[in-house]
Amino acid sequence: MEMNRRSAIGAIGAVGLACLSEAHAQGDWPARPLKLVMPHAPGGPTDVVGRAFAAHISRTLGQQMYVESKLGAAGNIGTEYVARAAPDGYTALYQTSGITIVPALYKKLNFDPLRSFVPVAMPASINTVIVVNNDVPVKSFAEFVQYLKANPGKLSFGSGGNGNITHLGIEVLLQMLGANAVHIPYKGTAPAMADLLGGNVQFMLDALSSSYPFIKDGKVRAIAVGGAQRSALLPDVPTVAESGLEGYAMSTWQCVLLPAGAPDAIVQKLNAAVNKAAADPELQKQFGSIGVQMHQSTPAQFGAYMREEVARWAQVARSVGIQPE
Repeated sequence: MEMNRRSAIGAIGAVGLACLSEAHAQGDWPARPLKLVMPHAPGGPTDVVGRAFAAHISRTLGQQMYVESKLGAAGNIGTEYVARAAPDGYTALYQTSGITIVPALYKKLNFDPLRSFVPVAMPASINTVIVVNNDVPVKSFAEFVQYLKANPGKLSFGSGGNGNITHLGIEVLLQMLGANAVHIPYKGTAPAMADLLGGNVQFMLDALSSSYPFIKDGKVRAIAVGGAQRSALLPDVPTVAESGLEGYAMSTWQCVLLPAGAPDAIVQKLNAAVNKAAADPELQKQFGSIGVQMHQSTPAQFGAYMREEVARWAQVARSVGIQPE
């Protein structure tokens, strides 16, 4: 009996010490450098913004947050890597809205965007814009719709790939208009834009940050902004919704996630650091000039938004006939 009592007391003491040790570790976080996994191509808007955030967060937390690129499988390799990482707050993921689309595209994923991660923050978004080749005889969204319907199945649009927001965003548009066009998928939006410039496709939906230099130089024509609000870069270009298609809103966003099981104290501390970066006037000015908008959010707010987006894209994929592969 005495041995059992001693064993019980010892076990309780061990649990207590473990809890104290864990609490101490969380209180000291970060005690060493942090890793921000980047599953997107170097030099692209997501990579550039993510690296700027990492540098700012490093200054705020007093520990370096270094960026590690893990590319492949449309971002799924880097995402899976973080999903399998220890939930100690030292490995984070910088992802885009694409993470909420992939469940509708793949039958087998080694991660679940809602169950495998803890939402930290959504610090940035990029408006989209519908652009047309200069030879397309339209100057407004209304003229574009009229021309599209007068030439059913004769116009083609480029996208960054099957299931990409630049693909699904146009499919939703066509569905709402009761029109049709030929989809030409590319391995990224850069080659799609190259073919738009060359006249091989007639229109596309693209991130404003990517399209703006071509719009500014008069190489393509912007006929409508895809997001819910106009862009300060294109103040005279109305949104699709303003142009008569109420309810249409397409923008891309960027986010910070931690592996599921990360302690709430660490999630909240990292959230505060991300929000501080998003509120930095210099970063807002730097990225606002290329169409990136900064946002602040709580983990709960962003988590609710992620759930809405996963459900939304699942419905969109079904409505346009996309079957998970």
